[in-house]
Amino acid sequence: MKLTVDLGPNSYPIHIENGILAKTGELVSEVFSGKKIMIVSDDNVFPLYGEIITKALSDSGFECHSFVLPHGEPTKSFQSLPKIYEALINAKLTRSDLLIALGGGVIGDLAGFAASSYLRGIKFVQIPTSLLAQVDSSVGGKVAVDLPQGKNLVGAFYHPKAVIIDPDVLNTLPDHFISDGMGEVIKYGCIKDKELFELLCRHTSFDDLKPKLTQIIARCVDIKRIVVEADQFDLGERILLNFGHTLAHTIEQHFNYERESHGEAVGIGMYQITKIAEEKGLTTSGCAEQIKKALEIYKLPDNSNLPIDVLTDAISLDKKNLNNHLNVVLLHDIGDSYVYPTDVSFFDGAGIV
Repeated sequence: MKLTVDLGPNSYPIHIENGILAKTGELVSEVFSGKKIMIVSDDNVFPLYGEIITKALSDSGFECHSFVLPHGEPTKSFQSLPKIYEALINAKLTRSDLLIALGGGVIGDLAGFAASSYLRGIKFVQIPTSLLAQVDSSVGGKVAVDLPQGKNLVGAFYHPKAVIIDPDVLNTLPDHFISDGMGEVIKYGCIKDKELFELLCRHTSFDDLKPKLTQIIARCVDIKRIVVEADQFDLGERILLNFGHTLAHTIEQHFNYERESHGEAVGIGMYQITKIAEEKGLTTSGCAEQIKKALEIYKLPDNSNLPIDVLTDAISLDKKNLNNHLNVVLLHDIGDSYVYPTDVSFFDGAGIV
């Protein structure tokens, strides 16, 4: 399956197919006419898929180099950037060369940001290997690093030349990372697709859902494609993709990215924000309970056991907080989302979240 993100000169294809990694060389050849490629990956992913991708690229005539980083969210920091730049310099990559981000959301965001800033920008391709990255972070051109004060506070809009998604790589993922990705899948059902949400809730587990996985990945990617085409720079409708994230990012940061994963934190954020919105009459009653049911099916938490007041300082630094006005994404109902302008007082009295 091939989708195209239509952004004029920044347009790019998204390929979704089981076993597609073996075709990496020919797919890269469609969007890149240079010779030299740097694969940036992590120490979990590269041992699994580095060889097949390097061979596919070499067989297509490319000169391949690789740079492998430690896995995990702490890698997505400024401290990692000089190491990537040094590897690119040592391999003598120029502005006519290509970087491939091979990994989950951390590698995709970090390597993408390195590509956007090295020599003022070199071409890059996303090959996401986690469910979360396949359905969400690899598409849309957001690249970033974290600061101690918050997640993704330094970044850019920098689109890849292609995204190559192979659902087969998910077979090597531990269950924890499958649940992580399902947080974002549930989000897409909540904000844009009631039928998708109901499909998720009709199954009893991820294993039960697995035969429909390629279809579900494609549906999530297509929703994001449509939203990004309408709002490339996060000024309007694209904000809807941040449902649950206002709380999620602060929970992740509070625990130094070492307790809840991103998808788990998004699940908590979606449920808790919807519960608050229901109490204020801003969301149809019962939505929070439906979200809670979906989280239970896919083994995601619905609370962080943190008092809201320990999170409000970080919420005030959220990228959606402009001039002390906070845009919180809420649901009218499942599948129907909207942006609600408010401020940090929206969370007053929420207690434990």
